[in-house]
Amino acid sequence: MIGVALDGAPILEYWTSEPAEERPSSFHLLPMIPKTTQSRRRFIQASSLSLGALFFPHVLRGQAPKKLQLAGIGVGGKGKVDILNASMGAEIAALCDVDRSRLEGAKALYPNARTFESFREMFEVMGDTIDAVTVSTPDHSHFPAAMEAIRRGKHVCVQKPLVNRVWEASQLLAAAREKGVVTNMGNQGHLLDGIRQLKEYLELGIIGRVKEIHVWTNRPIWPQGGKARDGMVAATAPANLNWEAWLAQCPTGDYLPGLHPFAWRAHREYGSGAIGDMGCHTLDGPFYACELGDPYRLQADVEDLTDLTFPTSSNITMWHKTRLFGEVKVIWYDGSRKPERPAELDESEDWSKAKAGALYIGEEGKLICIGDHARNPRLLPYAKHEDWLAKKMPQPTIERATAKNPQIELVEAILAGGKCGSNFEYAVPLTRYGLLGNIAVQNPGKELEWDAAAQHFKNSPEANLLLKRPNVKKGWESFA
Repeated sequence: MIGVALDGAPILEYWTSEPAEERPSSFHLLPMIPKTTQSRRRFIQASSLSLGALFFPHVLRGQAPKKLQLAGIGVGGKGKVDILNASMGAEIAALCDVDRSRLEGAKALYPNARTFESFREMFEVMGDTIDAVTVSTPDHSHFPAAMEAIRRGKHVCVQKPLVNRVWEASQLLAAAREKGVVTNMGNQGHLLDGIRQLKEYLELGIIGRVKEIHVWTNRPIWPQGGKARDGMVAATAPANLNWEAWLAQCPTGDYLPGLHPFAWRAHREYGSGAIGDMGCHTLDGPFYACELGDPYRLQADVEDLTDLTFPTSSNITMWHKTRLFGEVKVIWYDGSRKPERPAELDESEDWSKAKAGALYIGEEGKLICIGDHARNPRLLPYAKHEDWLAKKMPQPTIERATAKNPQIELVEAILAGGKCGSNFEYAVPLTRYGLLGNIAVQNPGKELEWDAAAQHFKNSPEANLLLKRPNVKKGWESFA
């Protein structure tokens, strides 16, 4: 929420009355921001002096600093929230959406912003005005929108997963490095204290060497499999939808009812299924805490996979060689699938209500995080966890974050000359991790061998075809 003002310009006060353990946090890259208004003011003034006129030219002349000019690409649903988050620290200069109804609704909230149905047109018209961009569109169009922004030197916060093709992820990372822009991904759980506690606990040996991790989600909560396939019959696009703009770089095709605004997640061309929706959340804890990196082998078992849609449920087993723990196996569950209830779990826990989570199995015990994020890692049984805390009293070794959401974290990092926690150096490998799982899902029963150095599968030409979009429509060749 907006708390104080520095020379007439609002700044954000993030500390609230929430319990400390519920306050979200940043990766270890941003300077800690003190709690008090007075110390926050000193922090920002010191930052402006050290950074010079690059970030706060007007402050040095005794004037209010010019706000960052931000464009929102995708303004409905999650995009609406993302723009609201960013607006707490930036001025919304442009709004872009392929749905005219959503665009009109956003315009009512930000009357000074210019509106566009095409992000390419938006950049042509306002490329010299925009400083930063949020991208909150269907998965397939993340890549061209983010790449266009980065090529023009704009800072970006892209919703998870960054893309739905492995090749696209590597291209974004290379472009971001070349342009030196600030980047972030919208996996908000990476801001929480819990994910840092998880890493600290595991590195202290709370369960000994980690051997297996079971990760589950209740997704899909939209139709997939044959039911979804049956509904994908060509129709006329609604009047409020710019279908060609919605397709972005994908080849021109018939409008399919239900894809917009939500069920596109089921489609193998436009979405990335259950693991695409939730993997960057639920797998974030294991990936970060155990430093998993790319798996060297993957295999999936699925139910009701079709030529157009992802399956109704799946298991994906992934094998890793890690620096911290050696060999680690990760098993992913989605749809109706879920690991068995741990025998050590307290009877008070209703396992049927644990819709998502991660269970870590080590040589000396088990640890669980129930929920979409690693919010509250606990040794099993819970009484053992309390005893361990009383004896160990572990001190934080990883800096906690201050930003409450990825969008304001982006704004803070731009102004401070810092980096976000889920910047593309981290977010690209995490995204790729989920996408490799999706390729296994589309090749069920096959044991795929992944060469991380060469970035291809050693034993499956068919799987390699899914690493990159095979073609793009005319006029979009720069995104191929």
